[in-house]
Amino acid sequence: MIQLSTGDMLREARTSGTEMGKIVADVMDRGELVTDEIVIGLIREKLEGDAKGGFIFDGFPRTLAQADALEKLLAEMGQKLDHAIELQVNDEVLVGRIVNRAKEAVAAGGTARADDNEESLKKRLMEYYKKTSPLLGYYHAKGTLRGVDGLAEIGTVKASIAEILG
Repeated sequence: MIQLSTGDMLREARTSGTEMGKIVADVMDRGELVTDEIVIGLIREKLEGDAKGGFIFDGFPRTLAQADALEKLLAEMGQKLDHAIELQVNDEVLVGRIVNRAKEAVAAGGTARADDNEESLKKRLMEYYKKTSPLLGYYHAKGTLRGVDGLAEIGTVKASIAEILG
């Protein structure tokens, strides 16, 4: 299976020199957000080239509109999404981890990421609840939603995901 991370795909496209890459670079250079249509176009390119053994989306879709567009694309390609995996976590634990990561970076002589603070994470969580959490109901209704304890040990999380993927 190939892993499709839209962030990685956008960075790769930007430097690729392809027609789609030029579009992505232009949008990003103007400081604008890349449209869902562009992201779906990048996904189409990857699925047409590399996905014969299956695929895993990382961080996509993030909105109901993206989920609908993905479903339409997959149907056009004779594919379907078998599972949507929710890594279930506790917000307070996430905040604690981010604050700790920032402290560890500084203690090691480095600097913390600009967004590694409680206020920034709470803003990102609010965006998640507004835009992304509705996908849980969407995929539950389709019978594809699977939950995994995202706070378990890494090996346990990996094993849980592998079991779902069969």
